Amino acid sequence: MPEVLFYHLDRHPLERVLPGLLEKCLERGWRTVVQFGSEDRCEAMDAHLWTYRDDGFLPHGTTKDGHADEQPVWLTTGDDNPNGATVRFVADGAPLPNPAGYERVVVLFDGNDNDAVDQARAAWKDVKAGGHETTYWQQSERGRWEQKG
Repeated sequence: MPEVLFYHLDRHPLERVLPGLLEKCLERGWRTVVQFGSEDRCEAMDAHLWTYRDDGFLPHGTTKDGHADEQPVWLTTGDDNPNGATVRFVADGAPLPNPAGYERVVVLFDGNDNDAVDQARAAWKDVKAGGHETTYWQQSERGRWEQKG
């Protein structure tokens, strides 16, 4: 049964957090798909992942790039999984997909946005009711992730 992780962003924005989490997935050989709540946000993150570091980039693709089966990280606004990912990230208010078919689903939500917090709480209840293992992570004062629940 898939594990569903909830990441409460309150010290750093998604643009700073997501690349590091995706790098960890790549280091472990995990294919990932990242679902955003809007096409604009997906396009902005696509551009960001090419330029967020001076000494490199994070390999990824979108529908505009094609060749999904060759992409270790796929960015989308839909519930598709064209690169055969085992890890799914859900961000910016995108609806939580059915966790079946994934080893992990990671919900990233902005703790400074009351609507995002409410949506994450509702998703937490739904996931727990579905019998899935859940964990809750929050950033410490130093910006490191600490498991809270």
